[in-house]
Amino acid sequence: MLPLKATVTEATLAVHYFLYIFNAAVIFFLAGFMSMTQNKIIDSMSARNFLDSAAAVPWSPTQIVIFAVTSFSLFIILSIFYRRCIAKQSSYRHIILIFEILICLIVMRSINMAYDGIILLVIADLVGGYRGKNQRIILTLAMLGLYLIANYNLIDLRTKMISLDAYILYYEQPVQGLLKAACNIFTSFNMIIFVLYIMLLVQGQHQEKERIKSLNIQLNTANKKLRLYAAKAEHLAETRERNRLAREIHDTLGHALTCIIAGLDACIATLDAAPSFTKKQLPIIRATAQNGINDVRRSVKKLRPDNLEKSSLKDALLKMTDEFSHTSGMNIKLTFDFCPQNLREDETETIYRIVQEGITNANRHGHASTVMILLSGRKNQLHIILRDNGISCKTITQGWGLRHMQERIELLKGTLRCNNLTDGFIINAMIPINKGGN
Repeated sequence: MLPLKATVTEATLAVHYFLYIFNAAVIFFLAGFMSMTQNKIIDSMSARNFLDSAAAVPWSPTQIVIFAVTSFSLFIILSIFYRRCIAKQSSYRHIILIFEILICLIVMRSINMAYDGIILLVIADLVGGYRGKNQRIILTLAMLGLYLIANYNLIDLRTKMISLDAYILYYEQPVQGLLKAACNIFTSFNMIIFVLYIMLLVQGQHQEKERIKSLNIQLNTANKKLRLYAAKAEHLAETRERNRLAREIHDTLGHALTCIIAGLDACIATLDAAPSFTKKQLPIIRATAQNGINDVRRSVKKLRPDNLEKSSLKDALLKMTDEFSHTSGMNIKLTFDFCPQNLREDETETIYRIVQEGITNANRHGHASTVMILLSGRKNQLHIILRDNGISCKTITQGWGLRHMQERIELLKGTLRCNNLTDGFIINAMIPINKGGN
């Protein structure tokens, strides 16, 4: 549609310029014809007879040509300037239009009102350049009225000029017929060009309306798709948020409760035999419970674990494993061959949760007494290995813990592998990191 619209617009503009050229040819032809005829009358010594039949004093031949060329050139300049003002919505366009109409009448006067087709150029400017429905109709009707006035109501003005017929009568009968036929052809052809211009203009406006209608349909379709996409995005965000909260609550509360249960089991076992040990364990269990509550609160508020808020990743891991070791009695050995720095928050939190969930599962499901944790890797990749000596299982079933661990790692484009050993369980996690260093 757009290439066709451009073609119609170019054709409309071409016809408009052709109107300029054709009317210029007609005006210059008539001015030249009158000037040449007057020179012939003067040379033939029949000026007295011509003036008696004309009942008016004509301009000099040179004055007719100069006046016609100058006024029409000024008319073209004003017409082009008016169309540019229309395009820019200039406030001076109405003043320019008034001057254009006045110059149009002057051009007609320069050729003794012998041709009034130039008025169609003014109408073409109005119809082609003016923006507005009612205003365009009113102005078009006004110019059509001006056209009718020029043809039928300027009798008094015409009587003070030498008509074109007076010049034609100077020639022989066959030539008179050719000249009158040429004048009629000029008028008819000018009207045909003008009608063609109006048709192209209407077609262009119709196509513009169709293009706008098509764009509105496309816009409405796009809006519907956006609304559907927004609804899906909202649902997806809700799902992700539910999964996030489930992971956070499982990782934080589950880890804390596991520590508390393991610590209470130790207290129950040592309550009678070693009451002093039991008293030492109770504050540790209480601190673990408090940390769990803090982590749950921060998870709901989308904040990181309490240890990560206050410490670096390395210190947070050491503190978390040390607390778990004291409350559960499990031997945890944490080794750093590589510990990246300047990580994003989601990266540090994922690493922390993997280690946390690994030792929680080792205690809860594997009943392990020892866990070996190794962090190694290089600048752009971190390798986490968790190995315990717990009870092996024949089939690995992803519960909440392993599933959430898998989801966290996949969000970072990493990989997770879990394998049974003859004497325990091993977790291998590979995580790409954006920034790192020793």
